Amino acid sequence: MVTAKARAVDGPDKSFREAEIERRELDKHDILIEIKFAGICHSDLHTAHGDWGEVNYPLVPGHEIAGIVTDVGENVSKYKVGDRVGVGCMVDSCGECENCKAGEEQYCLKGNVPTYAGVDKYGEPTQGGYSTHIVVVEDFVLGIPDSIPLDKAAPLLCAGITTFSPLNHWEAGPGKKVAVVGMGGLGHMAVKIAHAMGAEVTVLSQTLNKKEDGLAFGASSYYATSEDETFEKLAGTFDLIINTVSAKLDINAYLSLLTLNGTLVNVGAPAEPLEVNAFSLIPHRRSFAGSMIGGIRETQEMLDFCAEHDIAPSIEVISADEIDEAYKRVMDSDVKYRFVIDISTM
Repeated sequence: MVTAKARAVDGPDKSFREAEIERRELDKHDILIEIKFAGICHSDLHTAHGDWGEVNYPLVPGHEIAGIVTDVGENVSKYKVGDRVGVGCMVDSCGECENCKAGEEQYCLKGNVPTYAGVDKYGEPTQGGYSTHIVVVEDFVLGIPDSIPLDKAAPLLCAGITTFSPLNHWEAGPGKKVAVVGMGGLGHMAVKIAHAMGAEVTVLSQTLNKKEDGLAFGASSYYATSEDETFEKLAGTFDLIINTVSAKLDINAYLSLLTLNGTLVNVGAPAEPLEVNAFSLIPHRRSFAGSMIGGIRETQEMLDFCAEHDIAPSIEVISADEIDEAYKRVMDSDVKYRFVIDISTM
């Protein structure tokens, strides 16, 4: 059993503190990873603050994990000591249901095991990547291509796959007009990936403050949603809209921007319900959908795609002592575009 240093939070209004957690002994198919970097996702904030329901504290968040294999179970065949690897939002699933067998473990019918704030098959609470080590079954470990630095690889394990999966599923590509709502950690990755897929990309952000960045990331146009004329000008324009915002929006206004058979996909997960008028969908056969991360196979595909197209998140590396400040800055939208914790600072 490995004792890992960590940063934990004891309640929705508490600050992070130094902690030690125990990682289980390696089972036959387990891998011990020394974590080098862990991204800070908006989901970490929601969970730590109890926005999505009851949380068993103390909690160690973190599901954007990049590190090095330091030990393997006796039957591990996919990885060896020294390999560069990552772990995303889940660390296990039933492996037997039709969704798991189809490579869609994120939709496991029995419920996947989240990297933190879950319960593993041994009945123990899962604790995440704000720690020095983690033990994960090999089937839920991803190989990080050599061309992607570990600090920039970490956010790909959530922000990358969360945006790649719907773009891939709804076939963003040449001839498709794609809009990205929000230019944060998820949004900036959606722009980069959609552009690399060959789609014509538009950013819809509350203000024009990040317009220069959006165009540099691959957007061909950028509009402020705080301006009423934006919705008038762009009505009926887009084949696909990816909404990355984790706050309540007027979904009906955004649905009006879809063309015939267009789809609005929510990947942001606000705590409040979103209201949809049926007549925002019916007249133009529009769809309102959701998407949750991606399966392990698709996540590896995303990593390889990013390596091939030289795509990486724009990050700010922080120390473990700066997590509370980083959380505040995320809430204030004061980050370009993803905080990544240097775990060596623990």
